[in-house]
Amino acid sequence: MIRTPIFLAPEYRDYVWGGSRLRPDVVPTAEAWIIFAGNRITSGPYAGRALSDLALEFGLDLLGSKAVAETGNRFPVLVKILDCAQWLSLQVHPNDEQAKRLEGEGSFGKTEAWHILEAEPNAGLIAGIKPNVPAGQLISAIQSKSEKTLELVEKVKVVPGDTLFMNPGTIHALGPGLLIYEIQQTSDLTYRVYDWGRPETETRKLHIEKAVAVVNPNAVSLPVKPPHMDDGEVITLTQCQYFQLDAVQVEKKNVRMETGGESFHGLTVIEGRVQVSAAGEAFILNKFETLLIPACCGAYQIQPLKESRVLKASV
Repeated sequence: MIRTPIFLAPEYRDYVWGGSRLRPDVVPTAEAWIIFAGNRITSGPYAGRALSDLALEFGLDLLGSKAVAETGNRFPVLVKILDCAQWLSLQVHPNDEQAKRLEGEGSFGKTEAWHILEAEPNAGLIAGIKPNVPAGQLISAIQSKSEKTLELVEKVKVVPGDTLFMNPGTIHALGPGLLIYEIQQTSDLTYRVYDWGRPETETRKLHIEKAVAVVNPNAVSLPVKPPHMDDGEVITLTQCQYFQLDAVQVEKKNVRMETGGESFHGLTVIEGRVQVSAAGEAFILNKFETLLIPACCGAYQIQPLKESRVLKASV
């Protein structure tokens, strides 16, 4: 049994659109993968091992009944922090059925959600297609590999605290000036539609035929505005069959949490500093640090060391 919480070492991705907020000494750094199957454990008796290995070994105890029912002993989510200094490619993701059809058995779709951590004034993103755009017009624009698609998309301004749920089939792109917390299925299937004039390379290709096969002209996503949170309050920002994202506000009160054996809890501090007490141990979490609570851990407590907000990823 694995009851003790574990720290995870982030893995970084240095894509062309990245900025300087995640690793000021390595620019551009685009993404920090903070909870995913490939993370290495940095604490306790399992230090140095991959999270995927622990998922296979401990299964239900680590992942929880909900996760195992959905994806077996495969670690089920991927959580990232994205630093967007330039536009990301205009892209679309398949659902589970489309992923199997286009990529083969064992492939999974990519349902995801974004929580806005930081946003420069007037920062925005693309989330879907404008109303009443005929499917034929959209497909023709995608096949042109040109800016024509940009004339059809829905552009959305966002502020810190906004949350957007992104169904598969939704054309989307994150814009410059955004720092994003993203939770998604464990899948990196991305079909690029348009890449802002950047030349195609082996690692940055367009995927026109596959994008046409999965795009939903009627899909759009609007931001859910940030709610006011009282001290000690826990609210659900978004949820679906694949994941749940909660926010925890801790100022002076301690907050008691419970895994109930149903799911792991992935805790990431997005403001402040907290102490997590679980399984007879205490863990200090600073801003953007992540602690994974095994599903069999049961009750644990979050204590604020300063006014703080924590995001909790689970299934």
